[in-house]
Amino acid sequence: MAGFCHARTRLAIARLAFRGTAAVCTGSVSPDELAPRLRDFLAVASGQGGVVVEHLRRVPGGASRETWSFDARFADGSERALILRRDPGPTNVGTDRALEFRVLRAARTAGVPVPEVLWLGDDPVVLDGCFFVMERVEGEALARRLLREPRYAEARRVMPAQLGAVLARIHAVPVTAPLDDLPGRHDREHPATAELARYERLYRALAPEPHPVIEYGFRWLARRLPPSRRRVLVHGDYRIGNVMFGPEGVRVVLDWEQAHVGDPMEDLGWMCVRAWRFGSPLPVGGIGERADFFRAYEEASGTPVDPDVVRFWEALGNLKWAVICIAQARAYLDGGVRSVELASIGRRTAEAEHDLLELVD
Repeated sequence: MAGFCHARTRLAIARLAFRGTAAVCTGSVSPDELAPRLRDFLAVASGQGGVVVEHLRRVPGGASRETWSFDARFADGSERALILRRDPGPTNVGTDRALEFRVLRAARTAGVPVPEVLWLGDDPVVLDGCFFVMERVEGEALARRLLREPRYAEARRVMPAQLGAVLARIHAVPVTAPLDDLPGRHDREHPATAELARYERLYRALAPEPHPVIEYGFRWLARRLPPSRRRVLVHGDYRIGNVMFGPEGVRVVLDWEQAHVGDPMEDLGWMCVRAWRFGSPLPVGGIGERADFFRAYEEASGTPVDPDVVRFWEALGNLKWAVICIAQARAYLDGGVRSVELASIGRRTAEAEHDLLELVD
């Protein structure tokens, strides 16, 4: 999700809706400027002097976080392939990266396939933004390659079941003391009520024109809250595009910045949103059927899946995606982020509205 460069009042609302992912947008630092500062940080964090940083390059993609790939050689002769995840400027909520770091560490301890997080930089002065360093896992994350290339035929076959089993592991991560400050951790209302309120605030702050379908969606969903029996760690953006894969299937799950405590069916519904099918007719990430995905989740979690409840969360997911499209377009329209990508995403609001109407009565 994009970091927003709006007026201060809009930033405050965006923080409520996006759980602190908004960032003040500044020009990205160059590799030549970043490398020596990163080297000095690693020397202190690792306890080894003489660290050498090589092959530092910005990885394309991601508007709210910068991703940098590099190799590091340490004084003891060891070498590591690493990733730097950095806020692109001074963050509005200083604990964002620290919380994502702790979520990743807890997930890995619980057996979820995620990269190993190594060092946290929670002082924005060090690299002009809060950041952390984690291991680099080789693989592919582009959905169009997964859906189209012959070498990923086996991955397409096995990944729906893998994704269900991995999601069960995510929902089993203990939400204990290190994660006590997760959004939603202490909520008493229905998880969908919190999501609806969060996105309605964002919609009313940023929509440049009326959207009757979105207005109807808020009301339709608020009147049809399904039973919610469990609160678990929810990834919040569990979809194709945030999963690194190889020919054998899933390797690691990425992009945990939207993690929160909520209903586990939220993640199942989000995976089925049409936007993440990339033109494929198959409903689960463009590669599988709901029944296979649900069955794998049930077998791994011991929790039955009610397709009607998942359908509710899928409808809510389309509503959220429509609002996100508006928010990203507004970042462009306000002149804060001159990105053709953001401008074009704004035009996809109508697609999400169409998909929402297909799911509601």
